[in-house]
Amino acid sequence: MPEAAPSLPLSADRAGAPLLPARIGGLVFETAGMRLLGPLDLDLGPGTVTVLMGPNGAGKSLLLRLLHGLVPPTSGTILWGGAPPTEPVRRRQAMVFQSPVLLRRSVAGNIAFALSLRPGSRVAHARRLDALLDMADLTPLAHMPARRLSGGEQQRLALARALALDPEVLLLDEPTASLDPAATLAIERIVRQAHDRGTKIVFVTHDIGQAGRLADEVVFLHRGRITEHTPADAFFDRPASREARDYLAGRIVL
Repeated sequence: MPEAAPSLPLSADRAGAPLLPARIGGLVFETAGMRLLGPLDLDLGPGTVTVLMGPNGAGKSLLLRLLHGLVPPTSGTILWGGAPPTEPVRRRQAMVFQSPVLLRRSVAGNIAFALSLRPGSRVAHARRLDALLDMADLTPLAHMPARRLSGGEQQRLALARALALDPEVLLLDEPTASLDPAATLAIERIVRQAHDRGTKIVFVTHDIGQAGRLADEVVFLHRGRITEHTPADAFFDRPASREARDYLAGRIVL
């Protein structure tokens, strides 16, 4: 992929009060009488890449879904700029999952569909579509059926389609978990470009190396609770909790 970031025009002005900071207070999620998350408190500010880490079953993906309003909490509050994650708030966010869900359309058609949901002229949408294809290194594949792409190409498309909405917050649930190193670095490059353009990134990963490359701050979860929320340098150099020390050392976290 080329080193220079392509120009990516905004599809529309970001309207309304800023979504950040986000404030999560006393958050609990229970199902079938079992507590899977919480209680936890967390503040998410602008200008940082926040990486959620922790062992399997710690509650990372669940927390992401709660933040995006895909599932309601049992108790507690989630406020984005003072507002709960209702539909108007979700429209100003985007979420990319580990396994991309693509429309039965071409590569360009998937992005064009997302652009159709935003205001703007046909010319502006076409310009933005070209920029997104370029950024994701998908221009040569624009007319290929999306579901015929490789795994890495599909995930780049899912990410480009999410960025078509010009989200203020981008939530990523292990988007590179099944990708090879080259495809992983391609995704990381797009994520960093989105961050540099002012999009808040919340990124779930098990990959310690990836977290070191991307994170400005780390939220470490264990058994549904936050054991650390700290700048990335401090987390990797001197983790405060035993669970985080064991995790970084490759030991089983009980």
